[in-house]
Amino acid sequence: MAAVTQIRRELFGDLPCWRVLTADADLLVAEQGAQILSYQRTGEPPLIWLSDQARGIRGQSVRGGVPVCWPWFGDLARNPAALLAQYRGEAAPFHGLVRSLAWECRQHEVVNDEVRLLFVCPQSEEGLPDWPQAVDVELEIRLGERLHLDLRSHNRGPRPVWISQALHSYFAVSDIRAVEVCGLEKCRYIETLDGWSECRQEGVLRFAGETDRIYLGLPARLELHDGGWQRTLCLESHSAHTAVLWNPWIDKAQRLSQFAADAWQRMLCIETANVWDDCVQLAPGATHSLDLCLWSETRR
Repeated sequence: MAAVTQIRRELFGDLPCWRVLTADADLLVAEQGAQILSYQRTGEPPLIWLSDQARGIRGQSVRGGVPVCWPWFGDLARNPAALLAQYRGEAAPFHGLVRSLAWECRQHEVVNDEVRLLFVCPQSEEGLPDWPQAVDVELEIRLGERLHLDLRSHNRGPRPVWISQALHSYFAVSDIRAVEVCGLEKCRYIETLDGWSECRQEGVLRFAGETDRIYLGLPARLELHDGGWQRTLCLESHSAHTAVLWNPWIDKAQRLSQFAADAWQRMLCIETANVWDDCVQLAPGATHSLDLCLWSETRR
């Protein structure tokens, strides 16, 4: 890989980015939020979906890719009381404090036929504004035959800290009505569209309407089978036991920013996460890693 690999700076709108080009893949990562914007293997449809209407504007979220949600996921009020009590600000941003920050790319190198990028979230000695104490956050991205993500949090303060987090991955699909997710069978889930009630998954998950569910107690590997593209996307994580699955379907798609009216057909979010009863308590000096390995296989 090293002989043909390019690692270069470029812009997506106003956002400084890093593009990695190899003989086998094309990866684009924005410094804002250390957000992967796109990822595609040579000769394949994209693995990561980016909205055709996405705009690169400083301080604004980008629709698609893999946003990093930290130190809480979603609505802060839906997080555990111990986590909620830590925030000292007034209006709490959805999905945490780091998505709009310009992370620093500390390292970019090729090691043993893998490209390695290391992004570090900027903060003062006291930590992020309105947060109780300093927790160092970094995202390591490794690209070889597979894509590896590792979101690491290190508590350098004197007290325990609660966090919830997610790698909010938007996956590209041929047609949401032609895919199914395997590995969720018999798992509990929170049905947020029905009063946050607890349910249990029966059989593989297929899609026929708006979906917004938090799956609990997951196995290490999930598979997204795509009948239209005759491929399987494999997701493996050994530190996340929850995942959020989301598709807005027809009506909600009309109300989303940077989202075409028919874009719901071409994407599915499977968000590798530590949320709900899988939230993380970081003891003083402790480090936690949220990992995700992603690859595709041709279906026969």
